[in-house]
Amino acid sequence: MADTKLTKRDSQTPAERAKETPVYVPRFDILEDEAEVVLVGDMPGVDEASVDIDLEGSELTIRGTFVPKAPEGYNLNYQEYGSGDYERTFTLGDTIDRSGINAVVRNGVLRLTLPKAKEAQARKITVKAG
Repeated sequence: MADTKLTKRDSQTPAERAKETPVYVPRFDILEDEAEVVLVGDMPGVDEASVDIDLEGSELTIRGTFVPKAPEGYNLNYQEYGSGDYERTFTLGDTIDRSGINAVVRNGVLRLTLPKAKEAQARKITVKAG
């Protein structure tokens, strides 16, 4: 029997960090249909240049960095949420096609599409008279 498609794992702050910024664990919604699993996570302030996604073995690690920037001519006087880094790790099961993973970030929302391997997708089996 194949492993489950996806398991979440609470991130732990790495033992050694080059900078002393807080590390936030972004929350993700996990959606699934017959062909794919989709992860949708909030990472406010992050754009495509500040997100790194690594796949090592079955571990999918998402990292992002956010540094607040005031528009030109303005100073940041007050902010209601902290700046820092984001980190989250998921363990992928055997049913995910690792070569087809796609990631898009828009307005601080990261969307990862994890296609299922053809062998793991549901299919209709025809019955013949014998």
